[in-house]
Amino acid sequence: MPTEVQEETLTLEEVLAGLKEMHRLILWNDDVNSFDHVIYCMMKYLDYSEGQAEKIAWKVHNEGKCAVLEGSFTEMEVYRKILQQEGLTVSVE
Repeated sequence: MPTEVQEETLTLEEVLAGLKEMHRLILWNDDVNSFDHVIYCMMKYLDYSEGQAEKIAWKVHNEGKCAVLEGSFTEMEVYRKILQQEGLTVSVE
């Protein structure tokens, strides 16, 4: 049985804009993940110190979201997928 693949088509302008602009990885508050898990993920995947990761966890808890990384769209998408696999709620802006 053949596998169906869905293609996403981008214009040249969209591709170039994604390369030039700085995008932000946003971590969102949820009712699922513990502080310890968020701190662990920030340290393991984004190389934050324990203190920095704890500040991020508190900011997400108190404000609902926090920008945790900036870079190219492609780079942010890689980290978004990694953190989503860990169960975190993240998006790219």
